[in-house]
Amino acid sequence: MLCFKNGKYVEHVSLSDRAFQYGDGCFTTACVQDGRIQLLSRHLERLNKASAALMLQFDQSILLDTLNILFQKEFSQAQGTLKVLISRGEGQRGYGFSPTNIADVYVFFFPSDACIAKYSVLHESDILENRIGLTMPYLVGVKSLNRLEQVILKAEATKRGLNEALVLDIHDRIVEGISSNCFLLLNGEWVTPDLRYNGVHGIMRAEILDRMLQFNIPHAIRDIDMIEIKDIEALFYCNALHPMQAVHTLNRQCLNIEITKQLFNTLNLDQM
Repeated sequence: MLCFKNGKYVEHVSLSDRAFQYGDGCFTTACVQDGRIQLLSRHLERLNKASAALMLQFDQSILLDTLNILFQKEFSQAQGTLKVLISRGEGQRGYGFSPTNIADVYVFFFPSDACIAKYSVLHESDILENRIGLTMPYLVGVKSLNRLEQVILKAEATKRGLNEALVLDIHDRIVEGISSNCFLLLNGEWVTPDLRYNGVHGIMRAEILDRMLQFNIPHAIRDIDMIEIKDIEALFYCNALHPMQAVHTLNRQCLNIEITKQLFNTLNLDQM
């Protein structure tokens, strides 16, 4: 792993950094193939929107300069995972902050010897017992550094031997996966949950929705109640590192993975 802070290589983070103290910041994670950051414009849009919501003074040029140096030289043909973290920076004790301080930009790169598979099949998935709550409306969709809900959900999934699972909220509505968004085939229509109360507005979710519109694929964004789980014909999870993870079995119910593969090919998800 390599880490750069505001364009300079670092190995340590200050104890007074508000990212460490309060989770005061946001992040995005991208796939790098052959030295190219996939869906970069969407990741930049996410960081800009999140920074605006969190009142972070994010200087995008610092990030772009770091990426240019990193991927035009040493890692010009690299495969791996990129994580960009925006922190409000160092501050005094207490929740208050100066609105004029320029945020710190951390760039993490995790090189890999192999490309990440864009399509894969999860043999088994299920519905988790733990529920997530409703988010402050001002922060809905923001991928902030506060991910404790996902930490608890992942612990439950690991205990049950699951790599990914459906997550419900306190009103028994399907929201997303643990680290992914989800699409469900219901009555011949692809449906993804309406994330107006909670959940992360994912990069790949947005890309898939745009491509569904482009290719005239019947789809909808709406609330999905727990009672509809029994009617699921097909299901896949998606995020920036795994564009489509089709589910073979959900809660001991066999699903159609052939139709997910057909959708993957139709949407050209192997091309990002």
